[in-house]
Amino acid sequence: MSRDPIVPPIAAVAVAIFAVSGGAILVRLSDAPSAVAAFYRVLFTTLPLVPIAAFRYRAAFSRVSTRDLGFAIVSGIALAIHFAAWFESLEWTSVAASVTLVQSQPLFVAVGAYLFLAERLTRQMVAGILVAVVGMATMSVGDLLSGAALVGADPLFGNLLAIVGAVMAGVYVLAGRSLRQRLALVPYVTIVYAVCTVVLLGISVGQGHALTGYPPREWAIFAALAIGPGLLGHTVLNWALGHLESSVVSVSLLGEPIGASALAVLVFAEFPTPSTIAGGAIVLIGIVLTARDRSAESRVDEPTPSD
Repeated sequence: MSRDPIVPPIAAVAVAIFAVSGGAILVRLSDAPSAVAAFYRVLFTTLPLVPIAAFRYRAAFSRVSTRDLGFAIVSGIALAIHFAAWFESLEWTSVAASVTLVQSQPLFVAVGAYLFLAERLTRQMVAGILVAVVGMATMSVGDLLSGAALVGADPLFGNLLAIVGAVMAGVYVLAGRSLRQRLALVPYVTIVYAVCTVVLLGISVGQGHALTGYPPREWAIFAALAIGPGLLGHTVLNWALGHLESSVVSVSLLGEPIGASALAVLVFAEFPTPSTIAGGAIVLIGIVLTARDRSAESRVDEPTPSD
């Protein structure tokens, strides 16, 4: 870990969590197709990094191996699918459910590390995963069984998309977990974000969406997504990984569902249902159990998903 940073890492994490909590709200406020909003969010995050990377980190780029470039490309593709699935999920389910489920990525990181990297799954990690699965089921079907009014056009579909987003975030983390140790922050995020941008462009064009002709309000939302959740949010969290244990950063991300849910109440008067609240609490407990025990098993700093 780096020592004596200019900005206290915990303070930086607090600002970043506040910034990312507004991401779901901005997506909901946008009238643009979700894939287009995701594309411009990543594009506007990437563009300011390009001149910095080109002039200050040219030597670092020349040292990137073919193997590392391959992992960065996989990481960028996974990040693009994460964005596309999660942004779309907000069209179908509540902010509280979507943001909580998409933050379940530590569960999929633990399972993926066990299946593909031969890392050990402890009893606490297995218990945490099972607890989180119970919470996901409670969130997804609890309201249907109870007959409660649903929040969202199709909560089951939206919740599934959020889980797909979480799985892809797990792939992003696993593909990039060691790259962050070998690459400086700016070259790392520039490569991954650039790949992500190209993939999201392809998704937007493939779905037949227009890339221009949006009113000023939409461009302001696109920019706000890049500046807030992007540059002030997850780029700062990736910086914090160089100064704090990855478990601290991962667990701090659990503040996003709480912040986003509170903002949804204030902005949209969207109150989560009892099943969403209960299931969300169970999911967060499962994530904490899994993430804390993973930190004891592995000390490798991991990139954070860029919601």
